Amino acid sequence: MRFIGKGYCLTTLILSSFFISPFTIAELPKIKSEEIIIPKPTEDNFSATKRVTNRLVQSHYRKIKLDDEFSKKIFYRYLKFLDFSRNTFLQTDIDNFESTFSQQIDDELNNGSLDIAFNIYELMMKRRYERYSYALSLLDREPDLNKDDMVEIDRENAAWPKDQEEANKLWEQRVKNDIINLKLKDKKWPEIKKKLLKRYNLAIRRLTQTQADDIVQIYLNSFAREIDPHTSYLSPRTAKSFNESMNLSLEGIGATLQSEDGETIIKSLVPGAPAAKSKKIKAGDKIIGVGQVKGEIEDIIGWRLEDVVDKIKGKKGTKVRLEIEPAKGGKSKLITLVRDKVRLEDQAAKLTINKVSGKNIAVIKIPSFYIGLTNDTRKLLKEIKDKKADGLIIDLRNDGGGSLPEAIELSGLFISDGPVVQVRDAYQRIRVHEDPDNEQVYSGPLVVMINRFSASASEIFSAAIQDYNRGIIIGQNTFGKGTVQQSRSLNFVYDLNQSPLGLIQYTIQKFYRVNGGSTQLKGVVPDIKFPDVIDIKENGEEKEDNALPWDKIPPAKYSQFSPINEAVPYLIEKHLARIAKDPEFVALSETLKIRDERRDRKFLSLNLNARQSESKLDDTKRLKDLNERFKREGKKLIKKLDDLPKDYEDPDFFLKEAERITIDFINLKNNRKL
Repeated sequence: MRFIGKGYCLTTLILSSFFISPFTIAELPKIKSEEIIIPKPTEDNFSATKRVTNRLVQSHYRKIKLDDEFSKKIFYRYLKFLDFSRNTFLQTDIDNFESTFSQQIDDELNNGSLDIAFNIYELMMKRRYERYSYALSLLDREPDLNKDDMVEIDRENAAWPKDQEEANKLWEQRVKNDIINLKLKDKKWPEIKKKLLKRYNLAIRRLTQTQADDIVQIYLNSFAREIDPHTSYLSPRTAKSFNESMNLSLEGIGATLQSEDGETIIKSLVPGAPAAKSKKIKAGDKIIGVGQVKGEIEDIIGWRLEDVVDKIKGKKGTKVRLEIEPAKGGKSKLITLVRDKVRLEDQAAKLTINKVSGKNIAVIKIPSFYIGLTNDTRKLLKEIKDKKADGLIIDLRNDGGGSLPEAIELSGLFISDGPVVQVRDAYQRIRVHEDPDNEQVYSGPLVVMINRFSASASEIFSAAIQDYNRGIIIGQNTFGKGTVQQSRSLNFVYDLNQSPLGLIQYTIQKFYRVNGGSTQLKGVVPDIKFPDVIDIKENGEEKEDNALPWDKIPPAKYSQFSPINEAVPYLIEKHLARIAKDPEFVALSETLKIRDERRDRKFLSLNLNARQSESKLDDTKRLKDLNERFKREGKKLIKKLDDLPKDYEDPDFFLKEAERITIDFINLKNNRKL
């Protein structure tokens, strides 16, 4: 193929600038630089590029002008995708790219050309080879970890290294940090060296496995994600997985994944699936190794997400072993899961009724807005009536949404009639979705629990309950996703001999509350706020730099219930007085304070003693909190964290406090006839 601008050829890395002890031999990569060859784009890649461009320009909710200015934005997002931590390219590379390519991307997209994408990617491969080669050379001997070195935690907006010397310094810090992380897991130097040699060589080997579709997917997603965070291009391979309901998920164990800077992070767990049932995996945990029932555990740091999925998925009844690094840090753990198919009944709404202060409090846990949810909930509400429950909690924590019709119909169970949600499309047409019947199935005291991972349909339901003054909303601010996407294949009906081109997901509508406000960005603000156990600065729509804005439309016509919001100040007062003395909430407050202090720091120590001390403090606090809990519960105390049963699960004291709030609400209603 022909490249525009200056071409970059792959050259052998010269290691003479590295200091090598006369008593040691620098580790060299197993693959030579000339083996790293960039693939050539195919005719299908060109066709996909033109069709993606046409669809996004013509049909996306956000109307864009694909010009030189927008070209620059795509250019910088592409660089961000390729070098998120800004430790691969040099500043001279960026300057050259900017002057040559940054305002040409719009023209290339319209023409279906991919010269810029492949030119930049080619140099990225060369630079990545250089960086990992240098990292390997640093493993000739164990480094001194007693100095006061620091590593910058978040380099998303940092300057690119101005030269090779600065780049080497960044990678020296990275290698030291990798070594410390393994030492914190009680690994010794020989094992650490062996593990990192394998990891870095694997990262180099994966450069030789790059396919043209991989480059095109990253490049076109730089375009798509510049429009909004939920618009994506899926290559044929990824599209196939998506259509099989496996995209970005671990088929067979029920966990949703995302990839961040070469690390595989568990985003959420499917209720009832093997991962959730094990009680050994939580959202935010990292998967750092994968193995089958026999054989060694493969280090998967730096792997593509699709390859991680392929390694973990398998037939029902077979076993997979995962090496997990907990979200809160600490030692990694090896767990074994039996693959299974995720059954609908495991994800269905579930009812529990607890006796609290002499009253029956019903709790309906809704993990997702699946097809059939409303019918299931209707049956549970009849059971609640038969068992004479005094109040009801709808638990929507970690419910990422689902079916819009189910959100509308479920809301209708708690109101008699009226609008539930409004939708506006790209042509500014507004449609009001109404409660489909006039029946109010449940009219008793209602509390809705939400958190940061309650999104989409969960936000529609909780917003409707709040706008109608139908119930009290408690918990965390929701995610803030107020948009709807559709998926469309890039293949046309007349493409008789055309191979698959992939598919595109793009935003077509925005949701609005019946009061006219959008759930976009702002989400649903609870009437009674719980501690932010899920970090709102690290999760949520507002974290995205190009999310669609919050706005509003005229409110729909609806009649509110009695003003129960007048009860909120009283309920907040009782709630705050209670948790100020509750040992679980007190311990949580201390933990969140530590988390917030660490989140705001920009640098991490590369002094092993300092890191070990911090880890020991965390373990000591965790052990102290657990033993204080066990003492209150009359259980046997433990001497160390390793003595904690593998299936141990912290009590849901948020739900217990929600039950107490519901009791306060019931008593207040009875006394004041709200």
